[in-house]
Amino acid sequence: MRRAGTHARSELPSALRIGFSRVLPELKMFYRRPEQVALTFSMPAVICLLLGSIFTARVPGAQTTTGAVIAASMFAYGILSTSFTNLGISIAADRETGALRRLRGTPATASSYFIGKIMLVAIASFAEAVVLLALGVLVFHLRLPADLFGWFTLGWVSVLGIVSCSLLGILVSNFASNAVSAAVLTNGPAVGLQFVSGTYVPLMLIPTWMLAIGSLFPVKWMAQGFRSVLLPEEMAAFEPAGTWEHWRIFEVLTAWSVVGLLACLLVFRWSDRG
Repeated sequence: MRRAGTHARSELPSALRIGFSRVLPELKMFYRRPEQVALTFSMPAVICLLLGSIFTARVPGAQTTTGAVIAASMFAYGILSTSFTNLGISIAADRETGALRRLRGTPATASSYFIGKIMLVAIASFAEAVVLLALGVLVFHLRLPADLFGWFTLGWVSVLGIVSCSLLGILVSNFASNAVSAAVLTNGPAVGLQFVSGTYVPLMLIPTWMLAIGSLFPVKWMAQGFRSVLLPEEMAAFEPAGTWEHWRIFEVLTAWSVVGLLACLLVFRWSDRG
């Protein structure tokens, strides 16, 4: 009995428990970088205001302005910036300074580390979404979900978008030798994806070949999911398929999440030496 009790007390906590225990330290490290916090929360809102002020015409045959379409799509950019870009750079910086190597000496596993990072992104994305939602409603007259289905759709699109983009950010960080190279590897693709995914420019103005490229990545589907909740139902006719394609959005984001997790577990490095 004594041996059994000793063994039970010596068992390591689960990866999930360790991951959740890392949320508070991750938040503290995030908010200790005020320039990163300011950029994370201000950039999507500033770009939304700028582009919304440029694209002011109404969508042909609808009462919705192109600025409102961009504002609804901008939620996808908010998630991409807090997850893919920020994680790619911050993890590469932690690896460069040896912080990850020191963390490896604790009971933390790669899975628990991923959980902690994704939870950090979820909290930051929620705060950013509140800012963008207030801006969209007050300036661009976006509509809040009118029923539980709308809020549920907003929730699962956000969760799958956060998970898939966070894992891609973690994955890209493994190919960066330092934080500077990580900034290049994340910001370049992130900017390009905004154009081909219909967040910087309304979909009806994007060439077909660009739409085809954008359809391969999560950002386009996140933006489409957010538009389905925040824009009138009549706007579905202006999507490439003529409908909101909720099941397709779910399938693509889930596939990216699964593939991203497997890839991260395969190539994740605690230090520059592996």
